[in-house]
Amino acid sequence: MSGVQQRESAVQRKRQIGEVLLAVENIGLRFGGVQALSGVSFDIREGEIRAIIGPNGAGKSSMLNVINGFYQPQEGVIVWRGQRLRRMRPHFAARSGIARTFQNIALFKGMSTLDNIMTGRMLKMRATMLEQAIYWGRARREELEHRAFVERIIDFLEIQHIRNVPVGRLPYGLQKRVELARALAMQPTLLLLDEPMAGMNLEEKEDMCRYILDVNEEFGTTVALIEHDMGVVMDISDRVVVLDYGRLLADGPPEAVRRDPEVIKAYLGVPHE
Repeated sequence: MSGVQQRESAVQRKRQIGEVLLAVENIGLRFGGVQALSGVSFDIREGEIRAIIGPNGAGKSSMLNVINGFYQPQEGVIVWRGQRLRRMRPHFAARSGIARTFQNIALFKGMSTLDNIMTGRMLKMRATMLEQAIYWGRARREELEHRAFVERIIDFLEIQHIRNVPVGRLPYGLQKRVELARALAMQPTLLLLDEPMAGMNLEEKEDMCRYILDVNEEFGTTVALIEHDMGVVMDISDRVVVLDYGRLLADGPPEAVRRDPEVIKAYLGVPHE
């Protein structure tokens, strides 16, 4: 997918951006004497693609871990759909429609692509363990419904040819696509992507950009992603937040952020005074 096509898609998406879906207010996170985040505030709006960028060690992954409840901040508030939360709990986040992929792929390497994606449906299952064990009644109906939904995702991400292949045998780029599929199986309202294109070649990056745009447009999923490739960020994001040493450095449209002197300094590695 060309940059021009991506930018045209971004313009179309801006017409669909809605109210604030999630906001973080004055988030502070410490690990012992290390301050990972300090006074960070920004919001994510319904229907947008929100990029989170910054140098290595800026606190980007820590921020995603706060949003989905993996880390508990010492200061600040998370506002989810208007509900103010002192802490987000992982189970509440998952039940509420927040899904996550990771910088380091977290798949079940011995399981097939299909079975890995099916694990994303676990929170949607209502049958008891006994019903699932005997595969009868509600359990059987649920299994068929969930498999139909997963097959739709497999078609959507064009991974039919690897549906029965153990993911440990797949090349890196396809494993990243399977991880995205598993997150989509949760039918998320907010999809958090931690460096979804890390380690990919140009062709794989173009494919992943296209899938992220399609997820946003066709499923209506709000996306927040961490990404180091500034070309990708400029092409597909609606707004960009920049972190540096755990603090908010800039926040705004991609073009404004790219021209910000402080952002340029942080990315060029100019020493801090």
